[in-house]
This record gives sequence, structure tokens and C-alpha cells, in this order.
Amino acid sequence: MTRAASQTFVALTGGVGGAKLALGLANLLGERLTVVVNTGDDFEHLGLYISPDVDTALYTLAGVVNPLTGWGRRDETWTFMQALQELGGPTWFKLGDSDLATHVDRTRRLRSGATPTSTCTHLAARLGVAARVLPMSDRPVRTVVDTEEGTLAFQKYFVREQCRPVAKAIRFDGASAAKPTPQVIEALSAPGLAGVIVCPSNPWLSIDPILAIPGMREAVRASGVPVVAVSPIIAGKAVKGPTVKIMRELGLTTDNRAIADHYAGLIDGIVIDGSDADAVGGLPLPVTVTNTLMRTLDDKIALARDCLAFCSRLSARTPAPERRR
Repeated sequence: MTRAASQTFVALTGGVGGAKLALGLANLLGERLTVVVNTGDDFEHLGLYISPDVDTALYTLAGVVNPLTGWGRRDETWTFMQALQELGGPTWFKLGDSDLATHVDRTRRLRSGATPTSTCTHLAARLGVAARVLPMSDRPVRTVVDTEEGTLAFQKYFVREQCRPVAKAIRFDGASAAKPTPQVIEALSAPGLAGVIVCPSNPWLSIDPILAIPGMREAVRASGVPVVAVSPIIAGKAVKGPTVKIMRELGLTTDNRAIADHYAGLIDGIVIDGSDADAVGGLPLPVTVTNTLMRTLDDKIALARDCLAFCSRLSARTPAPERRR
């Protein structure tokens, strides 16, 4: 086996954009990929434990995700939601019939004493996912958005209110009491680890909850491998979601420099879209310029290949001790 064939990689992800790149990486790496997923979006609804970002990652990697929305399951039916509406129940958070089975099974397992990690591992195996998918922690962390209309739990801000309220601050309740799981630490300290890739997820809503866990940022940096981030910004806009809106409301410029600055001290390089090539000179760290808009599977695989090659170049260019200064 060649050295490249034995190398492993870790991806930090959340949301639809992150899952797309994770799929590209999984096509190239298979079981050599570990995907660490944000669980700050998790919440209990209708008596069920819902883990939206984990399920988006699982469904995407399993090839069963709804191709139109990027979340939920393909060929979904909505009998449950229709019946719930007839009964006057809350229908602002949509649960398709097939998707509902995932939430019921997860809730059953957790109430029986299983951990989120073991439950995720079970679901991944049943869905035929080769990559290792790990929740960021087995302890609860909840993203909360302070807005001009009051404090909102993440799903009420994101789904019920459609991100309309102006965000003033974002907090991660429970983060100080959480910790990375042994499985996450194992992946970040594996002898064959060759890179950590921060997917083009919303930095403030999807990646920051992961990094807010005590010891997580330190474990990433202590890995001794290149850490690269794919910017979610293309020509001053986000492909999907409220990234640009939140950046503006937090007083930030909506460009790749703001993304690089946000990850300062964590990443060794940043991947940006070709439409932003003229901004390379203003970025404070090594850059790879490529197509970051992932419309097709080929796009996802091509971007993943560029990320892996970037890690390789950074590793050859700068010894690990220098990267950690």
C-alpha cells in the first residue's frame, strides 16, 4: 500500500454545503475519511431527538438525500405532517415519513442509554456509509441566537423565523461543559492523518459550535497536519443560507478575508472560488483558487481532490512545528 493510500483525513462540517464537500471527499477516501458534524442544531421536537446536520451528512453520504433541498430524504411522503396539521399540531418543522423513522429510532436508542456517537455509527452502518461520521460531542451543545426580537433557539431562528430577525450575537449553551468524544480525538491524532478540511459550512452557525467545545481547537492544531478551510463565500455571496446576512449583521465584510480572519490561528490555508482570484493578494495565508460551486457530483469530487492536493502541498512546504507557531 502506498503512503497516499494509507492517509486519513478529517472534515469538520455542518449543513448542506458542508455535506456536499464531505460527499466528494468520501468518494475519494471512503473509510479513510472521518466527518465530524455539528450538533449545535440538535433539539427535541414532538418528543423526538432531532439531529439535522448529522442526518444531512448521513443522507448525503448514503445517496438518499433529497436532491432538490439538500436535506431530508429523496422521494419523501408527508402523511404524518398532514395528519398532524389536521390535529392542530405544530408543523413549522417538517418531518417527512421516511425521515421520521430516523428520529424515532435515534430517540429510542438514546433513551435506552446509547450515546449520540454509537447511535450515529449504527445509522451510518444501516445506511451503508463507508466514511466514519461522528457527532462533535456526546454532550449537548445548543446554538442560541440573540436577535433584535429576543433570544431564539437555533431551529426557531433558522426554520420557524427563516433567519429574518437581525442577529446580534451567537452563543453555544452547554459548550463549556462539553468535550470532544474519544472517537473524535482518535481521528485527530491518528498516525496516518494527512489533513483536516473545514468544509464550506457557515462558520458562525455550523463550524463555531464544533470549535467552541473545550479542547477541540487544540486537538485540531495539535494534529500536526495542514488545516485548510473552503470559503463559503463566492463573489461576496453565499451559495445557500444566511452566511452573508449574519456577517453583515455582525459588522463584518462579506469577503474571503473575513473568513480567513475568522479562522486565524486554526487554518494553514484557504480555498476560494475562481471568481475571487483577484483577491488572493489580500489574503494572509496560502490560497488555492478553484471552482467551489458544487452543482454536480463531479464538482464535489473535483473540489475534494483540490483540497487533498492543497494539504499535500502545505505539508511538503512547511514542517509541522512551523505550522503550529
